[in-house]
This record gives sequence, structure tokens and C-alpha cells, in this order.
Amino acid sequence: MKVAETQENALIVFQGKGIRRVWEEDEWYFSVIDIVEAITDSTIPKRYWSDLKIKLKDEGFEPYEKIVQLKLPAEDGKMRMTDCANTKTIFRLIQSIPSPKAEPFKQWLAKVGYERVQEIENPELAQKRMKELYQAKGYSEAWIEKRARGIAVRDELTDEWRNRGVQHPIEYAILTAEISKAAFGLTPSEYKELKGLDRQNLRDHMTDLELIFTMLGEASTIEIARSKDTQGFPENKEAAGKGGKISGDARNELEKETGNSVVSNENYLEVPEKKKRLK
Repeated sequence: MKVAETQENALIVFQGKGIRRVWEEDEWYFSVIDIVEAITDSTIPKRYWSDLKIKLKDEGFEPYEKIVQLKLPAEDGKMRMTDCANTKTIFRLIQSIPSPKAEPFKQWLAKVGYERVQEIENPELAQKRMKELYQAKGYSEAWIEKRARGIAVRDELTDEWRNRGVQHPIEYAILTAEISKAAFGLTPSEYKELKGLDRQNLRDHMTDLELIFTMLGEASTIEIARSKDTQGFPENKEAAGKGGKISGDARNELEKETGNSVVSNENYLEVPEKKKRLK
């Protein structure tokens, strides 16, 4: 069995067949068509998948309740909506595919799941793998350290919000936007547009200074929430605005002294290429 990963960590190669995947809602979602093609060697994987959906429904499994459509890169390079499923659902689909290649693929999926359990039990493993991933993409050691620290601050902030009565995902998004607007003059969606990003993680495309001021805004929000003992969404929204303003004021002072803008349209979509040019 040959299984490998690309540097982007969004594609696995199983016995010579590429299988696209995307990180969504804290887990991997795999292209169903790619898995069908890899396991069955079908020359018409879309037709096979269409027939398989009928078979699954006859077996009492409703694929439309488990399959989600997510954007994945197509052969023409464009991002197109594709049938995807998480690890648990893929296991179920494979059970209905009679192929000697199914078992090796199950073993690989089990390995992915085991690694996730290890990371939950030992967060240092997750940090180590995260750093290795960023290194493979060409990020500098200094940037990676700031990114890792920023993740820790963000986790602490969301835990604080949760403990203070902020429950809904939309509320987290609003509070995050409140900090960002006060710190940088841009909401996250506006920031992504400035950097020319689509579904990519904004913070993976921030410069060192942008990461630092993001951390300052979120760390300040944590301290304000604790000192004021904020409860519920309205009070935490006010704290988020104040925390972001502390970062925004510091950013403005730095920009006055240096004459340079902290807010940048730079992104890291081509980091490996940049690294090659520096050699």
C-alpha cells in the first residue's frame, strides 16, 4: 500500500490515485468520486457513484443526509462543488464497495483517526505536526512560532467566551469581527478580500506584525472580559470592541513612527515559490 501526502496536505495519493480532501469544521472531508475511482478502478466513477447511492438507499442508508458539497480544485484548476464525506461516512460507503483495495484504504483512514486521538490526548503532538506542516509549506521559524502562539491565544479566548455565555457560531463570528474592525479597520471578510483569499484561513496569510496585533487584540479582550466579569453576548461584544481598540491604538502608533502600514495585502499562497527564488 502506498499512501502519501502533498505539501499542501489537501491531497493524498493512494496506490497512484489522487484523492482530494478539504479541512472543514475541524475534520477532513474527502472527495467521494476520487475514492470510488481509487478503490474500484472504474472508468466512469461518476456513474459508479450514482449507482452506489441507489444501492446505499436500498440498504437503509440515506447518502443525502451524510454527503455534503464542498469546493475542491477540478482538473481545469477551478474550484467546483464536489460530493464530500467525513471519515465516518467514508467507512460506511466503502463497506458497500466490493474491492480488494477497500481494506488498505480503511487502514489508512484508521491511522488518520488514531493520530487525531493521539493529538487530543497529547496536544504537543498536534503542535509538532502543525509546525512540520507549516515548515513544509515554506514558512519561517519565526512566523511559525507566532502562529502557534496566536492559536493558543485564540483557543483561550473562545473558551472564555463559551464560559461567559456566548454559544452560537454566528456570535463568535460577530465578536471576532468586532476585534478585527477595531484593531485593523477591517472585518475578517474584508481582510481576506484585501489579500485576495477565498476559503483560505486568513491568519495563515498574515505577516508577523499582523499576527502580533491580532494576538494583542484577542489577549486584551480576554483580560477585559475577566476584569469586568462579562456575561452574555452584549457585554462580551463591548469587551471585544475595547480589546480590539487597544490593539488598533498600538498599531496606529507604530505606523506613525515607521511610516509603514501594518495592514498588508501580502499573502502566502506562493510561499514555496518565494522560498525557491531565495535559494
